[in-house]
Amino acid sequence: MAFNNFLDFFQKGKTFRPKKQFAHGTIRYSLHKQAQASLNSGINLRAAVKLPPGEDLNDWIAVHVVDFFNRINLIYGTICDDCTEQTCPTMSGGPRFEYLWADGGKFKKPTPLPAREYISYLMDWIEMQINNQAVFPCTSDMPFPKNFATQCCKILARLHRVFVHVYIHHFQNVVAISAEAHVNTCYKHFYYFVTEHNLVSRKELEPLKEMASKICKDPPA
Repeated sequence: MAFNNFLDFFQKGKTFRPKKQFAHGTIRYSLHKQAQASLNSGINLRAAVKLPPGEDLNDWIAVHVVDFFNRINLIYGTICDDCTEQTCPTMSGGPRFEYLWADGGKFKKPTPLPAREYISYLMDWIEMQINNQAVFPCTSDMPFPKNFATQCCKILARLHRVFVHVYIHHFQNVVAISAEAHVNTCYKHFYYFVTEHNLVSRKELEPLKEMASKICKDPPA
């Protein structure tokens, strides 16, 4: 199953969660369309992630958090049938990296989970943040909370773990549907954005450091 372009892949992919959208007529909807137009025009991804002149950084981050949530949902949706409790009994990125789930609610202490279960809880948790007006105000007349950037850093760091798991444990499944170029482009966009705005720590990026140095043309630090 091959796709003609990046957009085609994501339009036809099987989503792991329903796609989140911005309301028409809002600043964030306009920023989202601007960002999409830049990506679809083939603009340099490093340039595409920079904050547009005169725009609010929190709005720009909010747009991208929702966009990455949607895209990573779709990427995982394409391989989730191959990510089972038997094939992936832990949420890991190879033998060196294992991720434990904690959400302050049902899981108050870091808990080992099968990858699929971890990712399901993760997507539920992110969706709850995005739908919470106190955390993610949907219109410009509602102020962002003081901890907005911190919360987005946590969301993006956890989304990066899905990339880690997919690349290290399921890349053969991605190749099998001829989607590797599309997934690489999505990762590059994510990587350039979080490094441009210092949203994910180098420690979290470590598992894919070698790959990023090749596909993102960013030599290891």
